[in-house]
Amino acid sequence: QVQLVESGGGLVQPGGSLRLSCTVTGRTLDDLAIGWFRQAPGKEREGISCIDVDFSPYYLDSVEGRFTISRDNGKNTVSLQMNSLKLEDTAVYFCAAATFLDRSWPFLGYDYWGQGTQVTVSS
Repeated sequence: QVQLVESGGGLVQPGGSLRLSCTVTGRTLDDLAIGWFRQAPGKEREGISCIDVDFSPYYLDSVEGRFTISRDNGKNTVSLQMNSLKLEDTAVYFCAAATFLDRSWPFLGYDYWGQGTQVTVSS
């Protein structure tokens, strides 16, 4: 059974940084695409970044240049480095895994989901 566990969330001031991690168990990471999503209060969940099996990254426009996704297949972990955080980045962040990534729709088709980790940006 594939399980994903997020870690690294917390409280940070505007302009600060956090690093989220997504650890996958039950299946090797090598053949999984991993996406990061977030859901703010009162808003729909949105995909913000993903990384395909060939290490190709994708970003939502609003986070590109501030967030960096990376994967370590040896550790079965995908990380999301978040810099220059803004108030509007406050949300619950989820990671998800897909056995196939449609690069035309990189934030659709995810099969497995984590429970989420809270990120709060506040002064």
